[in-house]
Amino acid sequence: AGWFRRLLHKPKPSSVESSLNTSRSSSSSSSTSSSKSSGSSPSTSLSGSIPMSPVSALDINASGSARWGKTYDVCICHSEVDLELVEELVSYLEGQPESFRCFLQLRDATPGGAVVTELCNAVQNSHCWVMLITPSFLQDPWCKYQMHQALAEAPMANGRTIPVLKDVDRKDYPKELRNLFYIYMALKEKSFRQIRDTVVRYLQELCRSSTSGME
Repeated sequence: AGWFRRLLHKPKPSSVESSLNTSRSSSSSSSTSSSKSSGSSPSTSLSGSIPMSPVSALDINASGSARWGKTYDVCICHSEVDLELVEELVSYLEGQPESFRCFLQLRDATPGGAVVTELCNAVQNSHCWVMLITPSFLQDPWCKYQMHQALAEAPMANGRTIPVLKDVDRKDYPKELRNLFYIYMALKEKSFRQIRDTVVRYLQELCRSSTSGME
């Protein structure tokens, strides 16, 4: 009689499962309804809808990154007349989360070093070269020399040479660079950001190529 009474009062497992299934069904129905009302698929998420770069800024900064194969990330080729603007650009790039390593001639050239040697070393030891092309740049033989060194180092460019025009007519754009797109500096902040993004893209591609070569 005792076991018969216990059997009568024992809760049915099916009722618990039914409750859970009902809850799941309700939650699923709510999610589906919400997705339909927003016009997107239930499986679509924000991260899935935005294409992500295979190489992130964190990868660029990683200790084993191909980025560290050279001393500098960016060499700024400029006329001395434009030094104030260049110092602003360098300050901007070095203050970014990537902490770009910039070669600034007045600051980083070896005292007593030959000008030709220092300019060549700066080009060879940098991943990217920003050519700040101004009226003064076009008149400076050392700027043209450094520009030619950069083009000789990487004739196909691939984003390494970054021409930036300021106060120069398009017709005066150096013929040696006419196979390259340039940044026209109208708004300084926007141009600085474009330069930064171009350097990031090159370093990302460098890291991607290096990783593919190791596989």
